[in-house]
Amino acid sequence: MTDQPFRRFVIVGGGTSGWMVAAALGKALGRNALVVLVESEAIGTIGVGEATIPAIDTFHRILGLTPLDIVRNTGATFKLGIAFDDWQRIGSSYFHPFGKYGVDHAGSSFMRHWLRLRAEGEALDHGRYNLETMAARAGRFTLQPPAAPDSPSINHAYQFDATLYAAMLRRFAEAQGVERIEGRIVQVRQDGENGDVTGVVIDGEREVAGDIFIDCSGFRGLLIEQTLAAGYVDWSQWLPCDRAWAVPTAVMNPIPPFTRATARSAGWQWRIPLQHRTGNGYVFSSAFQSDEAAQDELLRTLPGAAAAEPRLLRFTTGHRKVFWQNNVIAIGLAGGFIEPLESTAIHLVQTAITKLMAYFPGDPISPRLADRFNRAMEREYRNVRDFIVAHYTLTERDDTPFWRHCRTQARPDSLNERLLLFEEDGLIDEQPDDLFKEASWHAVLLGQGLLPRRFPALAAMTGRGEAIELAARVSAAIDARVAGFPTHDAFVASCVAGRGLRV
Repeated sequence: MTDQPFRRFVIVGGGTSGWMVAAALGKALGRNALVVLVESEAIGTIGVGEATIPAIDTFHRILGLTPLDIVRNTGATFKLGIAFDDWQRIGSSYFHPFGKYGVDHAGSSFMRHWLRLRAEGEALDHGRYNLETMAARAGRFTLQPPAAPDSPSINHAYQFDATLYAAMLRRFAEAQGVERIEGRIVQVRQDGENGDVTGVVIDGEREVAGDIFIDCSGFRGLLIEQTLAAGYVDWSQWLPCDRAWAVPTAVMNPIPPFTRATARSAGWQWRIPLQHRTGNGYVFSSAFQSDEAAQDELLRTLPGAAAAEPRLLRFTTGHRKVFWQNNVIAIGLAGGFIEPLESTAIHLVQTAITKLMAYFPGDPISPRLADRFNRAMEREYRNVRDFIVAHYTLTERDDTPFWRHCRTQARPDSLNERLLLFEEDGLIDEQPDDLFKEASWHAVLLGQGLLPRRFPALAAMTGRGEAIELAARVSAAIDARVAGFPTHDAFVASCVAGRGLRV
């Protein structure tokens, strides 16, 4: 054995996660390693994870892909955040944007000053102080940099066709030397002494050998679970939704630059507008609603006629007890699943890829690397879980058994600690590795109706008039910036045509 890196990587499964891994490995390793992806056209992929969060542009920049590449190859539109309807109560609405509120001032974030002004009787819409919220309300978007150096920049993600996205990444990966092998895996071979996977057999004939295996086989976890029996951490006690119907409808006119999540009787409904269709789905709990009733509710509430037969997906929220076991690393649905309320599925794939590169395996594999990877991924999943659980438990709804269950169910201790700190002192305990930062927590907690009993003490050190002037200045700057944006439809059209994009 040597201390040199492994040279044979086998990715089991394609789809978004498989081809993201293949593209990243191909880009990083080039021709210095053999990277093979095995997938079967007969098995297919989930293909409904069409919404993302802003961190995905970091992944694209590493690969050398631009926003123009994404829009022209994946049917993508731009996403400024998520609109939540009927979550606090029927008729309520709020927006979770991708950018910060206002600007930091006198040692405090803008929202701490806002909480102070609200406590003193000022009726201020906090959405007025966020660029992404105001652009979403106006249906406008641009990637053009601001003309003034102190003018706010815009944060965005994408809404895209996951199948087209995987196809684009496949072309990219193959250009980097990644080999794709078509076929159904019928057998997994292991080392008789240490249990490592040594190869996969395709259709009973060809064996694909490897040193490191990346399991992107979806919910079934062909290697990590069916072969290595890693086990699963079930989070149904906090997130009871376990099924989803998905169905497309026609293109929206105009196309909004955001995703919509509408609370329904036993879960919530998504609406994701693309260039060529609108993705719709209903995530629900089978303990509170039958498959047939859920399908009926979805079809009744679609923004137009269904363009295909609805497709039912079954899942259990949680993650593998270990993501990396022996020489197998599970990424994507093979590693775990948290329902798509905050569009984190693709981000968790990206996170796993980033951590794989950080803890890149040598020969022999260091158990410490695998342990660090597993702890980091568990922490990432747990942080996302807590943020999503907050949406459900901070509700006033009691109109259905599902919502009565959500508002009275126990919360994870880690979430309770965060909520109690906000309730008592108006503080968000942001940690360096948090995916969702202070602005995101403010958007959801305030949107769900949770208000602190007092505002953060440091904000009181700023004069009231100074705080009001700050709010007015921020609002005016945002209004001026949005007024110069083209409509979202016009900007997407300019990207498709290859015009008007300077980033």
